[in-house]
Amino acid sequence: MAEGVMAVEDRDAAALRECPDVAPLIWLRKAGWRFPPLSQDGGVFGYRLWPEEWADSIRVRSATDCLAIRINPVGAVVWERAGSLADVVEGLLGLPSPDAPGAPCLVRGSAPDRW
Repeated sequence: MAEGVMAVEDRDAAALRECPDVAPLIWLRKAGWRFPPLSQDGGVFGYRLWPEEWADSIRVRSATDCLAIRINPVGAVVWERAGSLADVVEGLLGLPSPDAPGAPCLVRGSAPDRW
C-alpha cells in the first residue's frame, strides 16, 4: 500500500469513530452500492444498479432525513421509504432483487428528475 493511502477498512473504522451514524452507509457500500462525491448541498447520494435497468437510490440529508426509492426501467417508482438513515437502509437491505418473487413492481409514482 502506498504511503498516505488508507485502506478501505481503515477509512471505515476512522469514519465510525468520528460519526457512528455512518454505519448504515458502510453496510450499503459493502453490499455493492456506489456513492459519488458529495453534492453541492452537502447531502449524500448513493445508488445500486440492477440488470434490465432497475435501480435503487438513496439521498441522505442527515441521520434523520433520508429517502430511498426503487425505479423500474421506465423511471417509475415502485418502492420508497423515508425516515431515519437506519430505517431507510434497513428497508433497502431487506428489499428483494427486482426479479425475485414478491419484489415490488406496482408503480407508485415517477422518480424526481434530479436528486
